[in-house]
Amino acid sequence: MKNRLYCTLLSTMLLLLFATSCASKKPVVYVPQTRTFNLALINQPQADKYANLDYGIRLNVQDMRANQRIIQVYDAGSTTSLPSATTNPNVSSFVPESARRYMRTMGFNLDADIATDYLMQLDIKEFHVDYLSGIGWNGTVIMDLKVFDHDRKLVYPTVEVSGRAAVGGQSGSDGSANLAINTAYANALADIDWDRIAFFLHRASSPKKEANKQVQGEGNTALEHLTIHWDIDSRPQGADVSWRVVSSTPDVKNQNYRYLKTTPYEATETFDIKGLTYNNAGDVQIEVKCEKSGYYTQSKRFSVLSIIDEKEISALFRLVKEE
Repeated sequence: MKNRLYCTLLSTMLLLLFATSCASKKPVVYVPQTRTFNLALINQPQADKYANLDYGIRLNVQDMRANQRIIQVYDAGSTTSLPSATTNPNVSSFVPESARRYMRTMGFNLDADIATDYLMQLDIKEFHVDYLSGIGWNGTVIMDLKVFDHDRKLVYPTVEVSGRAAVGGQSGSDGSANLAINTAYANALADIDWDRIAFFLHRASSPKKEANKQVQGEGNTALEHLTIHWDIDSRPQGADVSWRVVSSTPDVKNQNYRYLKTTPYEATETFDIKGLTYNNAGDVQIEVKCEKSGYYTQSKRFSVLSIIDEKEISALFRLVKEE
């Protein structure tokens, strides 16, 4: 009888002790493991497409993301909590390096000459990969792009380029997530209008093809490489020839007379009239003056637009003796 009572009491005490011990234990908290997605440039552009451009370009990339989470939406059915995730390498170092490599493959001359290089500014706005149950992984890359000339004047206003990609797969498939984000990035690079960027780095064969490109004295316009044939003569010969710019547009300043030579004057020269474009050439004139001692001074004006189209300034001055 005593033994039975003793055993009962002992069992009760052990149960109480076990219950107390279990109650004192802290609940297990699950800490999600950080996932790492590997970034890579998975597509290559056409090689050497822009290998013969006249000017170089510099690339500046800024990470302007308001939300820097790599996973921003995660619906795996049983959970919608966002897993901790990172990329290898990080986005702010991957994009500049890979974009430069992409541009070099196409033939762009990067960091050629700081005095004449154009500048391409690339701002990262979104860079993430999300999971939706029943759909899979969805990559999104959005960037803002603009281009400045060597004087840091905006020549290509801000445009948005974007890339998206959907890859089916399980929520635990890092391989599918990698493919989605890398494909989205490749699509964003392909969305850039590279032909338009190359246009600014290429000197057109005719001023008409770059009608709004201003002469800045850097030799980077078709106008500055256009050769004009001068043929100025007088009767009698031996008169002094000078010329000046007369402008009715604020883009081009009036200039004082510049002495050329005595008649007959014949030469082939290029234009260097700052601010001049093909489109404003109709508002600019070249005035040629001819003077000789004992004769009245004469001058003639020529439309610069006509000069550009005809590639010639030709005049014969019949001087009249002073009375």
